Amino acid sequence: MKYAVLFEQTATGYSAHVPDLPGCVAAGSTLVETTDLIRRAIVLHLAGMREDGDPIPEARTIAEYIVAA
Repeated sequence: MKYAVLFEQTATGYSAHVPDLPGCVAAGSTLVETTDLIRRAIVLHLAGMREDGDPIPEARTIAEYIVAA
């Protein structure tokens, strides 16, 4: 399944979260590291949901950059 991930630059690096998977977050010192960590976090989050018998949420978030003139 494909989920939207939002990345934010922080004072110490980057953070990421998955809006469609509440509680699925990661943080790292570089964007590359944070991307790898959030990918792993998604896999673990979904595995935990399956183990608990929770339904897997559909990916519903749509991200888009809008240019404001």
